[in-house]
Amino acid sequence: MEKLLARKPRDGRPWAFGTLQLNSFPLDESAAARIITVPLQPISGARGRPPRRPAALAAWPKELNVALGLLGTKVGMTQIFDGAGKMAPVTVIELGPCPVLQIRTQERDKYHAVQLGFKDKPRRKAIRAERGHVAAEFVSKRREGMKQAGVQILEKADCEPQRYIQEFRLDAPPPADIKVGAILTADQIFKEGQHIDVIGTSKGRGYAGVMKRHNFQGMPAAHGAKKVHRQAGSTASMASNRGSGRPKKGHKAAGQYGNAQVTIRNLDVVKIDKENNLLLVRGAIPGPNGGLVVVRPTNKKDIPTDEARAAAEKAKKKGKGVKVEKKK
Repeated sequence: MEKLLARKPRDGRPWAFGTLQLNSFPLDESAAARIITVPLQPISGARGRPPRRPAALAAWPKELNVALGLLGTKVGMTQIFDGAGKMAPVTVIELGPCPVLQIRTQERDKYHAVQLGFKDKPRRKAIRAERGHVAAEFVSKRREGMKQAGVQILEKADCEPQRYIQEFRLDAPPPADIKVGAILTADQIFKEGQHIDVIGTSKGRGYAGVMKRHNFQGMPAAHGAKKVHRQAGSTASMASNRGSGRPKKGHKAAGQYGNAQVTIRNLDVVKIDKENNLLLVRGAIPGPNGGLVVVRPTNKKDIPTDEARAAAEKAKKKGKGVKVEKKK
């Protein structure tokens, strides 16, 4: 028994015994003391190894896109030509103007953010809460009670009720020129050549089959196939779901297609029209013409320019052009 205690296990941990009968074999006092003082370890697994230790990091930190953006509507697509005569497809976005409705502070709200509105809403269509959210002089029992109790009333934008309201999270207090009631435009937030993210709602296609929704090949068009030409076929076989008898989670099937939030990242701002509050973005964005979009600076790495790509290709070719003489 002493030899057993002197020997260490493979993983370097102390020996662990779930139950110990001292009467099963004769031991002296010193050997019995060493056995009793062995710390007990939970044993699991076929090899009797202790369970795996929990990870030091419970979860990865959440990365927020802490940047101020604007609300706008998609106008449509067109094409423009640069000075060299090169054509570029662009999407025209009517961006802003957006009034600042509220400013969230760390002291009061536990986070920094700027709340923006977009598109005036007729007062006859706005409910009382929407009118009180922006009106400076608004008669209400709640506001009168707050004044009598000495509670500070937040500053109001004193504008028309807004149809769309969006909050943009920040990691620091906003600049001093951004105050409640200020009007933000495209040229104040963005600049030409900047990379942005555009968030919109894709066009709704309704209930669609697997060929339209997931680009399935479908069943054979002839040679024995009857009324199953556009069906998916078997999707819950032994190979795909290990014989569970039910479809696995997230498997592709017919269903609602479109009408979902889509984010297009790293789009290039080609031009800004200050007079008409228009933003020209290279490429396509989600949603129909007239749909609401949210534009914000991207949090991804910048896309290399054409000059940088050309220089990289030149250096790559130069490195490949070196000939190595083979030994005879």
